[in-house]
Amino acid sequence: MTIASLLEPITGTPGPARLDQAHDWMQGRTLYGGASALIGYTMAIRAFPDLPPLRAAQIGFVAPIGDRIELNAEIIRQGRNVTQVRSEIHSGGKCALTCFWLFGAGRDANAVRPSDAPEPQPAPASDSARAMEGQGPSFIQKNFEVRFGQAKGEDHGATIRRWARLTEDHDLDTVSQLVLMGDVMPPGAMRIMQRMGPISSINWSFNVLEPEVGSPDGWYLAENASQHADAGYSSERLRMWSSDGRQMLDGLQCVAVFG
Repeated sequence: MTIASLLEPITGTPGPARLDQAHDWMQGRTLYGGASALIGYTMAIRAFPDLPPLRAAQIGFVAPIGDRIELNAEIIRQGRNVTQVRSEIHSGGKCALTCFWLFGAGRDANAVRPSDAPEPQPAPASDSARAMEGQGPSFIQKNFEVRFGQAKGEDHGATIRRWARLTEDHDLDTVSQLVLMGDVMPPGAMRIMQRMGPISSINWSFNVLEPEVGSPDGWYLAENASQHADAGYSSERLRMWSSDGRQMLDGLQCVAVFG
């Protein structure tokens, strides 16, 4: 199925909605985090279609999301250049996802610094071996192609880096692709877990560095790196680059590490 089928019930009008195609995007008993975040983002831009480009977001994964939801969105503040919007998903009568979106019009630059390229430089996706074939959640098998973005057999510490792209042309704009795909990799803490156990994303905060120009061939290099892990939590840095080396997204996430 296309992501458009999942997003079709999102009209921008507050109220209940039924996600008839949610089964293809489930991760256990809840909707995959990137898909639920995209629903919140789509609700915001369909409720207020004249917003400038997205620059930043703060997302709280509060509770499991099923196929029957209730949506709302409101403008918190609208200035000359920046508009801040809050959208929420309620499931089972309770808040399940809360999002705070910062949209900002471009201005003449008073500071310029190119983002850092991935280091070390990975081989292109076309030259990289497939990863996660027959492994991982079913929504990845159905919707994504994943390839290695770092050399196999080497010690990469608490960092996971993979090439990823959607298996179908979903006709998504650049920001929607980043929101959908930015949370697709497992946390870097998985590499240093002493024993296997469940993990769960708690929140996700990110800045969009390139909101208007996507990746030429649909491939994005996604990297999750644990910055600190202890007491059942990991602080993760999430980054994404286009296939031509431009960093598209820079984010942080708190992950619960069970077991």
